[in-house]
Parts: sequence; C-alpha cells; structure tokens
Amino acid sequence: MSNEALDKVLANLVIPVVVIHDAATAPAVADGLAAGGLPVAEVTFRTDAAPAAIESMAGDGRISVGAGTVINARQVDEAVSAGATFIVSPGLSREVVDRCRHHAIPVLPGVITPTDIMAGVDMGLDTFKFFPAGNFGGAATIASLGGPFPNLRFVPTGGVKPHNLADFLCLPNIPAVGGTWLTPADAVAARDSDAIANLAREATRSARHIVKEQS
Repeated sequence: MSNEALDKVLANLVIPVVVIHDAATAPAVADGLAAGGLPVAEVTFRTDAAPAAIESMAGDGRISVGAGTVINARQVDEAVSAGATFIVSPGLSREVVDRCRHHAIPVLPGVITPTDIMAGVDMGLDTFKFFPAGNFGGAATIASLGGPFPNLRFVPTGGVKPHNLADFLCLPNIPAVGGTWLTPADAVAARDSDAIANLAREATRSARHIVKEQS
C-alpha cells in the first residue's frame, strides 16, 4: 500500500464522510465538493446504494473517492470494483488490511486503544482512523497517544465539527479529520450542490488557516 496515495488523500485536511441512500444524488455531491475545493469523499458502505454512488463519483474524475464502513474482504472487493481509491474501516481487521494490500490500495483502519494500535503496527501500519473520537476523549486522547506512539498518525472521525476543528488539526499527529457535517443528509437528498459547496469551501478555508497558524 502506497503511503504516497494515502498522503494525497490526507493533504485535503478534511475528508467528507458521505452517506448516500440514492445513487442518483451522487453527481450533485461530486459537483458540490469539487466546486467547494474539496476533491475527496468517503462514501460509507452502510447503504445498498454505496457501490453505485462510488462508481458514479469515481467516474466523474474530479474527486478521489474512497469507501468507508468497510468491515470485510468482500466489501473491499466491491468497493475497489466500483472505483474506490482508498478504504476506511471502523475497526482493525487483518482480513480487511490484507485484502487492501492485495489490491495495493490504502486503508485507514479504526482504532481506539493502545492495544488496537499495537496490533495495527504489527500489521505494518502507521496511520489509523480514530473512531468514534467524540466518545473516547477526542483531541486530548489523541494528543496523549503521541507519547507512546510518536511516529504514528491518526485521522479522527465521529464528533468532529466546525467548532472543534482547531482542537484536532493543531496536533502534529493528526494530518486530517473526517466528518459528516460537510454533506448533510437533507442537502444530499435534495441534490443541493450549492449548500455542499459552501460547507466544503468554509471547511477548507478553516482547515488551511489552522494548519498555517501551526507552521
């Protein structure tokens, strides 16, 4: 798995986590994210429409599309077949990691505890999803993990919002965050690409300002 490919995704600083119930709404989501200067999306595999939505958005060509909530090898295969270029999992599964390696595709497995993290390191990983961040101490916990794991990176999702974005992105071991606030369910259902573009634009502006202040 190429760290270069993963770094390209993380360079966006904010990764929209998108739940799509009707694949026909996917083009509007792609339009909004592209117009808002945030050319990346993690489409969750929680719905039957996910593979078709990923295929639609990947075929658009303007954004990098990954699959989230991937919990087994079969879903990895489906996501890759649909055009996903990265995989995100809520937990740490060797089956998922190995299948991603088979496809040479980056994977962000979810961790919470030091035991999870050590198991992931044993699999050769150095970048993890931290989920659900809001329920397990948020930025303070991730800051503490920098002590025993100084060379690892964490991408928090679950509880990341505009009001606490700086708490996360100011930490050196957080290269990016993920969140659903960029693609609200009502905006997706209404195919409101303008609303999504505005949220993406504001998130990108805020994230870049936060990171610049730290440099």
